[in-house]
Amino acid sequence: MRDHRLPTSPGLWRSPLRSPWFTSVLGIVLLVGITVLFTTGLVSYAAYNPGLSPVNDKTPDKGLLGFYLFAWPTDPPWLYRLTQGVHVTLGIALIPVLLAKLWSVLPRLFTLPPVRSLAHALERVSLLLLVGGALFEFTTGVLNVQLDYLFPGSFYPLHFYGAWVFFAAFVTHAVLRVPAALRNLRHLRDEESELVSPNAAPSTVSRRGALAFVGGGFLLLLATTAGRSFDGPLRATVLLAPHGGPEPGSGPGGFQINKTAASRGISMTETSDEAWRLVIEAQGRTVRLSRAELLQLPLYSAALPIACVEGWSTSDQWWRGVRLRDLAALVGYETGAAPDVLVESLQRHGSFRRAALRDNQVRDPRSLLALFVNGEPLTADHGYPARIIVPAAPGVLNTKWVARMTFGEL
Repeated sequence: MRDHRLPTSPGLWRSPLRSPWFTSVLGIVLLVGITVLFTTGLVSYAAYNPGLSPVNDKTPDKGLLGFYLFAWPTDPPWLYRLTQGVHVTLGIALIPVLLAKLWSVLPRLFTLPPVRSLAHALERVSLLLLVGGALFEFTTGVLNVQLDYLFPGSFYPLHFYGAWVFFAAFVTHAVLRVPAALRNLRHLRDEESELVSPNAAPSTVSRRGALAFVGGGFLLLLATTAGRSFDGPLRATVLLAPHGGPEPGSGPGGFQINKTAASRGISMTETSDEAWRLVIEAQGRTVRLSRAELLQLPLYSAALPIACVEGWSTSDQWWRGVRLRDLAALVGYETGAAPDVLVESLQRHGSFRRAALRDNQVRDPRSLLALFVNGEPLTADHGYPARIIVPAAPGVLNTKWVARMTFGEL
């Protein structure tokens, strides 16, 4: 007599909600959502300019996986704010759909015999990789968003390589199952399947009701996450993220930040006007400028947002400072021929103490070494005495507390 307490026994899985139709609806939603997640994730990776300089490349052994990399543009200036906001917000909102999908296929993970044919073996392997990859990617992503990352190693290579493994399994599984899923959507009546319990428990909710519950969870997380990409009242709707709630301060510098001066070991002594100097190097030439000397150069303004890999962003802030291409001109480059630049910060702790920018980013007239924001000098936490601000670039490439800029081959 079969023990109905074992996961291999169909008698253990008695929920009347499980069916090919229910699973197929969830699968089609995930097919669209995960495709968008994977695409925006690859775009986010390209935005870091990993092919430009080793200091930007957090996955140096990626090999062929970097085949698609391209020069990240500066227009539209809100591009990274949009793509990464969609990536993180959608990833969080899809969690109820993912959990419901995994719950709906649990019986299939324990069916006997484990392999019935070559096609079935391929499907089982893809399913195991799909489940493991989904849990890994969503878990590491949520931990990174919460700024409480607990996994060993760097988030970037783990999430990057995990995404490729997950998506390969996802595509394999989709090729095998999408035709059947579409057929299931056209037939509401249960067909013979390991998902359908032979001894179903009494129904307490319909399958459409269960889908409405899952959809409600999706909308709730969407509504309480999307506000991180906006300022003002919408940010107060963000309940479960560190960058939710009201702005962290008031006045010109009272908008969101990630890295504080204290957390990065910045001392007020080294950033004082008396001690700080910006060093610009290129072609064997070196120029040292105090903040007062920078203020004597032509100053320009640009309205640009800050957008971070964790998915939060600010609306446009008014930055004022010296154009990067004008700084390149100080060490011998023509305005239209300004090259790539390596920017180094005074920070002592944390990643991206050094970051590289492409020549198209340097030449953009909105790319600044900012000295002011919203009409006032930068605050310490916003990078005083000087910081980089570039349109459409991830926040970590907008280096704060700039100490040195090296133009030319990187």
